[in-house]
Amino acid sequence: MSEPTISTILIIDDDAEIRYSLSRVLGSRGYVVEEAGSGEAGVARIKAGPAPAVVFMDIRMGGMSGIEALQHIRSASPKQIVVLMTAFGTAQTAIEAMKYGAFDYIMKPFTAEKVLAITESALKAQADMRSVSDYKPALNTDDYKEGIVGASPVMQDVFKTIGQVTASDVTVMITGESGTGKELVARSIWKHSHRSTKPFIAVNCAAIPDNLIESELFGHEKGSFTGATGQRIGKFELCDGGTIFLDEIGDMALATQTKILRVLQQGEIQRVGGTETIRVDARIIAATNKDLEAMVKAKTFREDLYYRLNVVRIKMPPLRERVDDIPQILDFCLQNLVKSKKARVGKLSPAALNVLMQHTWPGNVRELENVIYRSAVIAQGDAILVKDLPTELREAVAAQPAAGASDHACAPDALPQLAAAVDDGGAGAAPVTLAQALDLVYAELAKGTAPILPQVEHELFERAKRAEGDDPARLAARLGLTKPAVKKRLEEHGS
Repeated sequence: MSEPTISTILIIDDDAEIRYSLSRVLGSRGYVVEEAGSGEAGVARIKAGPAPAVVFMDIRMGGMSGIEALQHIRSASPKQIVVLMTAFGTAQTAIEAMKYGAFDYIMKPFTAEKVLAITESALKAQADMRSVSDYKPALNTDDYKEGIVGASPVMQDVFKTIGQVTASDVTVMITGESGTGKELVARSIWKHSHRSTKPFIAVNCAAIPDNLIESELFGHEKGSFTGATGQRIGKFELCDGGTIFLDEIGDMALATQTKILRVLQQGEIQRVGGTETIRVDARIIAATNKDLEAMVKAKTFREDLYYRLNVVRIKMPPLRERVDDIPQILDFCLQNLVKSKKARVGKLSPAALNVLMQHTWPGNVRELENVIYRSAVIAQGDAILVKDLPTELREAVAAQPAAGASDHACAPDALPQLAAAVDDGGAGAAPVTLAQALDLVYAELAKGTAPILPQVEHELFERAKRAEGDDPARLAARLGLTKPAVKKRLEEHGS
């Protein structure tokens, strides 16, 4: 199929009045509108080309239904954007429309504003699709064997430390926020150590109740407590010769901490309810998202155990501190999804990547993996587009006061030049009018190379502070804002 004609919109409906109404609305905005009175005629038009930018098509028509026509259109032109129209908003209608690849569907009767809004959204998606060909994976599958992805300086430091500790049995403490990949680091240490042929066992200390954690780690004898109907071998025995990973060790009870200390000091355990001392040889790698130093001071974590565990520390950085790694992580996730057949979409548009790069990722890599999986499942084309990203994520990015300020090429001297022009006319001449100043701002904005609006807002706020001080009431009166809004900006501006 040929490339879509951006300004052309095809209306497929057996109701002449609907075609006429849509043609008037869309034609008034400069779109070239074509019409087809049946599903068969619409499919023939698509196949004949050139492809329209957007198709509006009724679901219930005489002869070929809209759903049937949609399947034919998607088969002939997989990237064709189709908006279905219906007067019957049933669950089946919505499910079938999206199942067979409709971009969206619109309920009759509809307003001109709704039609134009969905047309604009569809055209943005069309432009997003065309840009997908420019997207190139950062690395090949073979580059991801370790499972830990990142080329940023902070991650390179992590990789170096992993390499340094693999040759010995030194105890390692991995710290970092939830979702940063602490277990992946532990597995990498084990994989490259001389213990790699022996077991690796991960234990989430936070997920096991205090009254069961000792049995889980050290095992128990028959009859040692209610419900102990037989002997149980604990994780340390099962891991003899291998590596045990104690995740979220900061959640471990003090009584259990004492027994872990004994393992580290003497290499011995006792099963719960038992008297036999059992020798074990297991390397311990621990991890936590808590501040163990503060817990030691608060007497909620044993100081001697802390120093035993914290021989070598590896700090996993949050994703917001290594934004440049996001493209590689996305490649890794998408290639894994395609390989495991959990999704068929193996790439994303540059615009979608830009949105993902601007998010703050409070859930770190785990959140990113969840978002990309969800988006890959939702995506209807051969790539993830902006529209496929979760609504709450797009809204969060859009709500950031200076979203993208660090991700775009900025013109740092643009605002001072504008300020000079407003203050003295640019070269000692009479000051420019407000309208002329706004023209200058708009000219910078139109260049698309600098996030000029956040700069303007910041400068206006700073000037108000110089005039009124940090008094929220006076600033609110001058700027026309509420006091809570002013207080928030004062916090953002470091006042």
